[in-house]
Amino acid sequence: MNDDVRNLVLGVVAAGISAAFGWLARTYLWKRKLRRKQAFFGLPDNSESLLVVNRDAGSPDLTVHRYDVFALLELSALIKDCGAHAEVITQDAARQGFGERTEFCVGGPGSNRRMAAHMLAMLPGVRVNTDPDPGPDRLAFQIGSERYRMEAGLTEYVLLARLTAGEPGLARPVFLFCGQRAITNQAATRYLSRNHERLARKHGHNSFVLLLKVVNSQAYGPDVVELVGDVTRAAQAPLPTPAAARNSHRAS
Repeated sequence: MNDDVRNLVLGVVAAGISAAFGWLARTYLWKRKLRRKQAFFGLPDNSESLLVVNRDAGSPDLTVHRYDVFALLELSALIKDCGAHAEVITQDAARQGFGERTEFCVGGPGSNRRMAAHMLAMLPGVRVNTDPDPGPDRLAFQIGSERYRMEAGLTEYVLLARLTAGEPGLARPVFLFCGQRAITNQAATRYLSRNHERLARKHGHNSFVLLLKVVNSQAYGPDVVELVGDVTRAAQAPLPTPAAARNSHRAS
């Protein structure tokens, strides 16, 4: 074997080794990224999850708003990426506790009784005005002492929450997408899909509640979303009773 042939063979071998190491490194990084994603969502390989569907609050029939359908499709893609499976059930058919399976619950408490139960149990500091009569406070959020009113199509709010009922990292989480309108539910699922890595780095396996503002949905749909703030502490603290609020106001 002359020098030229030997150099060619050595070059091919070196290129093969380099390609193999590159493939192994990419595979390792991909698997590590997948494991972190699975841990954040509580969705290990072949696990089961629950998608709880609300009904269209503006329809007398038991139908699902098209924006909520879009939200479910985006969540289904996340679940599939984790190698898990989803069962879709309606809000009035959910008859189980939480912690055994990861749950994604879509819709406000006025159209989703499962959402109402979760908020009562885990977010005592949040109230949603579900009064059907028109008025400035219709569908307004009260979080602690703050109130967030909706301007339909211009300024709308949605709560995005990751909640665990047991020790962090052990119980499967419940994800809540509680919006003032159906389009804001989709905006929250899209925000979660785009930002789950950052949220996982910041919050780990702990519970959190974020208030998001959907800007000019009549022009931009669910795409323009601003983070108003992390309202976890206020959302998980019981609201003061009217008497306590009056006493506090008098004292101030």
